[in-house]
Amino acid sequence: MRTERKLTRLDRVFARLDREPERPAHIDVPRMSRHRVVLFASTLAFYAAIVWAVVITSWLVRLDWQVMFFRPYQQWPEIHAFLDYYVVLGQRGPTAVMIAAWLGWRSWRQHTLRPLLTLGASLLLLNLTVGAAKISMGRLGPHYATSVGSNEMWLGGDIFPSGHTANAVVTWGILAYLASTPGARRWLSAFSAVVSLGVGLTTVYLGTHWLSDVVLGWAAGLLILLALPWFEPLIARAESGIFDLRDAWRDRRRGAAPAEVPVLAPIGSPAGEHEPVVREPVAASRPARPPGHMAPGPHLSRSERTPVTPLGSRRPPQSDRVTRGTTSARPVAGG
Repeated sequence: MRTERKLTRLDRVFARLDREPERPAHIDVPRMSRHRVVLFASTLAFYAAIVWAVVITSWLVRLDWQVMFFRPYQQWPEIHAFLDYYVVLGQRGPTAVMIAAWLGWRSWRQHTLRPLLTLGASLLLLNLTVGAAKISMGRLGPHYATSVGSNEMWLGGDIFPSGHTANAVVTWGILAYLASTPGARRWLSAFSAVVSLGVGLTTVYLGTHWLSDVVLGWAAGLLILLALPWFEPLIARAESGIFDLRDAWRDRRRGAAPAEVPVLAPIGSPAGEHEPVVREPVAASRPARPPGHMAPGPHLSRSERTPVTPLGSRRPPQSDRVTRGTTSARPVAGG
């Protein structure tokens, strides 16, 4: 009887993704349209303008100091406990786990890895761009400011632009980017805008960021979302490569077929007289059954049996047989 191999958890996951990735027809991949290019260029110009305004210590820096001296956390202390928890919506670790869980379920349902790969690409771009800007400009935060009215640039800090704000824009905005319908895209865009706006203002309330840090963080996150269509071909190639690796791994797990054993010609036979015969692989040998005419039980071979001397002659008795050398008596006919 043939028994099937018990599937492991990983086998069941692969079985769910066994088909080639088939994106539902109503889900389109965003393209880099002319409208999006204009938005990207405008946001990039706004990003550069904010950086320049801080570098030259313009009115934006004076506004930063005014907000810092206002100390919002002292003006409204009753909401401090709530905002301490709300700001977690901008932390990279918790938000990435929540969004990855949702997009993982979508990948499972739609038989495609695009949602998870898009999230990974956006977080990678976020770390590279925002991290590079933080290190290169080195601005100190409000709690570590050294001189009143200065821009606190290139002093070894890492708060410009705001990472919490940029992360909130990207992680929650990716839901709108991957939405399957225009209505869902509009609602998710409004939701992500409210969440990222609240996270940015919360960091200003807590005194961990300047107001200009938050504004630049919004621009940095929006630039990543607008630039994602340029990376869609790379995401598609990565998805195809992952499925190819999965198929190769599954083939390797199944193993190669048993090799065919050639039977060579006997030694001493003329060359070419006997062609090598290829036999099919033989299954596992089963114990031989005794013939039907033999009684069950162990049977010894002829060489292992104990010789037995027969008693008497093996010839059958014959009453009319005469011993050699004697003449048989015949009746004499009377005359």
